[in-house]
Amino acid sequence: MDWNRLRGPMAVVAVLAAMVLLAGDVEARVGGSKSFGSRGSRTFSAPPVTQTAPRPASPMERSMTQPSQQRPVAAGAQTTGQAGGFFSRPGFMGGLFAGFLGAGLLGLLFGNGLFGGLGAGFASMLGLILQIALIVLVARLVWNWLQRRNAPDYAAAGGPSLRDSNPGGESGYARSMAGGGPASAMTSDVEIREDDYNAFERLLGEIQAAYSTEDLGKLRGLVTPEMLSYFAEQLADNTSRGVINQITDVKLEQGDLAEAWREGAADYATVAMRFSLIDKTIDRASGQLVEGSDQKQEATELWTFMRSGGGKWILSAIQQA
Repeated sequence: MDWNRLRGPMAVVAVLAAMVLLAGDVEARVGGSKSFGSRGSRTFSAPPVTQTAPRPASPMERSMTQPSQQRPVAAGAQTTGQAGGFFSRPGFMGGLFAGFLGAGLLGLLFGNGLFGGLGAGFASMLGLILQIALIVLVARLVWNWLQRRNAPDYAAAGGPSLRDSNPGGESGYARSMAGGGPASAMTSDVEIREDDYNAFERLLGEIQAAYSTEDLGKLRGLVTPEMLSYFAEQLADNTSRGVINQITDVKLEQGDLAEAWREGAADYATVAMRFSLIDKTIDRASGQLVEGSDQKQEATELWTFMRSGGGKWILSAIQQA
């Protein structure tokens, strides 16, 4: 085997692997940076964008609600438009991938293999894997760039938050929604009042604290049974690994309402929240840091709350912004 021929491709593969590892932030907070839970009939529909979360929310990765169980989404509601898969993506993205695929098919027709000129044997296969990895990487970068370019132009990052704009002491989170959210916020038969906004902010802190202390009894009164099962699974995984996730100094920095609606006796409200916290994972036995740090970090997520029969709000879903 000619290792000199493999040295170049293997180096590039190593660089790509390092890029993938560095791209993934270590975030072990409540939800583990994933999207899961149920939003009633809108579980698989993207909530409207807001000032706090100007990009479309990530689709649900886990949910006990099945698409066949959903009722039609109300007219005007925004959807993710995922139907059709990768080849249905519009514009430059689809053309780029189609061009690479067409070039590969032509290579097959003319007897040069799917990606001709790579050599034979293992080197050829490694070259094929390398080209596919490069195609995927370039495609993802272009697609992310197009999403950022097409995202609504809200307040510039780093500007004063809604909380900072209210020096009188009232919650900026409540004030921002009580005073009227962005035009994209959708409501239907549900009036969200200041007390509701304060309840959402309180639940943000209480749920993070109960998760950090692994208090499933406390979580049971704050979240739906579905969310409780996901949290219990994550905590069991931490126990098996011999670690504990400590979350402290949770503070809501900015928040606004995405949509609120009613289904039968149940009310739902999806809110975008940008919050700061100290999130770290430590070894149970030694107390040594495993992941995270003592430095504060920020996260932006969409939390959906539900209440039944006018009762108290509980968490029913988390989505990444």
